[in-house]
Amino acid sequence: MQLDTQTIWSRVQSALAWPPDWLVGVVILLAAALLALLVHWLAIGIARRVVGTRRVFLDSLMVRTSAPTRLALVVFALSAALPAAPFEPAVRETIAHALLVVFILLVGWFAMIAVHLAAAVYLRRFHVESEDNWLARQHVTQVRILQRATDTLVIVITFAAALMTFDAVRQYGVSLFASAGVVGIVVGLAARPVLSNLIAGVQIAMTQPIRLEDAVIVENEFGWIEEIAAAYVVIRLWDQRRMVVPLSYFIEKPFQNWTRQSGELIGSVMVYVDYSAPVGRIRDKLNEIASQSSLWDRRVVNLQVNDATETTMKLRALVSAGNAGALADLRAEVREKLIAFLQQEYPQCLPKHRAEVDWAPRAAIAQAGRSEDGTKREVPPPRLTGE
Repeated sequence: MQLDTQTIWSRVQSALAWPPDWLVGVVILLAAALLALLVHWLAIGIARRVVGTRRVFLDSLMVRTSAPTRLALVVFALSAALPAAPFEPAVRETIAHALLVVFILLVGWFAMIAVHLAAAVYLRRFHVESEDNWLARQHVTQVRILQRATDTLVIVITFAAALMTFDAVRQYGVSLFASAGVVGIVVGLAARPVLSNLIAGVQIAMTQPIRLEDAVIVENEFGWIEEIAAAYVVIRLWDQRRMVVPLSYFIEKPFQNWTRQSGELIGSVMVYVDYSAPVGRIRDKLNEIASQSSLWDRRVVNLQVNDATETTMKLRALVSAGNAGALADLRAEVREKLIAFLQQEYPQCLPKHRAEVDWAPRAAIAQAGRSEDGTKREVPPPRLTGE
């Protein structure tokens, strides 16, 4: 009878022990997470009412940081509620380790957001769309490259810190340090392109051989710097193609930058004319064409005899413009109008080929036309000497 009473009591205790401890722990954690989400929702709502819609930057700041702050509140709430949850020690340790990893990733996420916000705040004072945008392009290029380099470093450090929380990875890291000589060489050779582009990005940000929207000639192709990424540069070519070049190219190889100091350029137009062409009159016409053009920046206009061959004179017309696009259009305009001027006013001064006919005396021709016996023979044609 005593055995039956103990059995019944154990069954009653097992019945009263429902729900199990793990379910109670899950409910506690879910309640903490829901409470954190509710607090975040209320805080965001109150902050938006206080800020209002007129402060665009603060409103966008809250929108961009809404997800990480929500996740951060949930992590903090779970960490605070975890000791009260009746989990087994091994389960509690696993959950705590997962929360630690999430916290490290959150720190990296917040660091990247802080870098982006700092870059956006700094660049608000510069306007690349303005006409004289040399200083703006300089700062935008510098900030964008440093921002991408910082993002890369933050991502690498964040994931490394997260992996080092695992014992197996930590032991593997210690063994790697023990054999750092061989592993360092292998890793260095494997990561050489990445590291060279990363270092080249920092060098470009500091020295700035190129900036956004710089007019450059790379591999005999003319274009504009459209994008400077963490590992490559995108060049928008004149015919709307895109050339992708590694960052290290602009440190290791020569290239032309037409807007390094300013956008002002001098271009040349070559015209070939006859020796009888009036150079002074053509020079006056060039001055007239340049003065009537809205593309000329009033700095340089000149005409010189650049070369003289056996048949023609080579005239070089120099004109200046405020940027590469205006200079290309101005050169085309000057070339077309100079050729039209020569065709209308001095068509005889266009390039020509001369030929001289060497006629022998008629008596000699007549004598040369007969043989010794008096019969006719073929007379060679007149000898032509030309240039």
